[in-house]
Amino acid sequence: MTDLLSLGDCNPDLVLIGGDLVPAFGQREQLVDRAVLTIGGSAAIMACGAARLGLETALVAAVGSDPHGDYAVGAVADRGVDVSGVRRVEAPTGLTVILSRGDDRAILTSTGAMTALQAADVDPGILSGVRHLHVASYFLLDGLRPGLPALVAAAREAGVTVSLDPQDDPAGRWRSGLPELLPHLDLLFVNESESAALDTSACPLVVVKRGPQGAVAHTRGRSVIQAGVRVESVDATGAGDSFDAGFLAAWLGGADIPGALALACACGALSTRALGGTGAQPTRAEAEAALR
Repeated sequence: MTDLLSLGDCNPDLVLIGGDLVPAFGQREQLVDRAVLTIGGSAAIMACGAARLGLETALVAAVGSDPHGDYAVGAVADRGVDVSGVRRVEAPTGLTVILSRGDDRAILTSTGAMTALQAADVDPGILSGVRHLHVASYFLLDGLRPGLPALVAAAREAGVTVSLDPQDDPAGRWRSGLPELLPHLDLLFVNESESAALDTSACPLVVVKRGPQGAVAHTRGRSVIQAGVRVESVDATGAGDSFDAGFLAAWLGGADIPGALALACACGALSTRALGGTGAQPTRAEAEAALR
């Protein structure tokens, strides 16, 4: 059985760090300290983190039939994720450029093929062999959103638990059907700005990521606070996705909410030790050692 099916975006990230990261027009050339091309897309980064933690993990996404798609799918597969559900489409693979300043980033994304992903890309038969469905980058997936309520309902009917991490809404509206979907989820992941933009009260379990300060989980009638794990941070790209992977690895393993929060905070923090979202993702043993 597949422990975790991650549904959403998969694309290369080009991460730039150091130097003057504020672009200047007028054909001015600027120098940065480092650049790395790595796995991008919240769904892909989360899947890699979950596989690193020992979960049997699969990814469903849409990428182009181009070298960027070859790179992204191959790199995710190399990290032990089942990519047989990734669909190739006749559109350019999405691409993200990240200007990274440690724990803060500016993000420029061309969505490309990721908008071609549809709920129908998840074969209903697959759900019978999955324990948990995670949906990432809700507001970037224009093709997925219309069919997502029915897919979530089918997952719940099959006994599959469901989580969602919306990430930012580039349009700033925070609607697009998400408020209506929240009561049907088991778990919602948000950061502090996303939590402020959304009314999350309809979801039974809401985990708010607070960066270096840790996280807080809200259930009906109870809140649990977890302090952050201190590390020498290089780049926060994908830290929230690694956090999600840590929480789900613990939660699916039977941990209570405090235990899942603790492992999640360790995974999110440790992932910031290198450029890109997957370069420093920890094993389960490494994450647990960071909590001692």
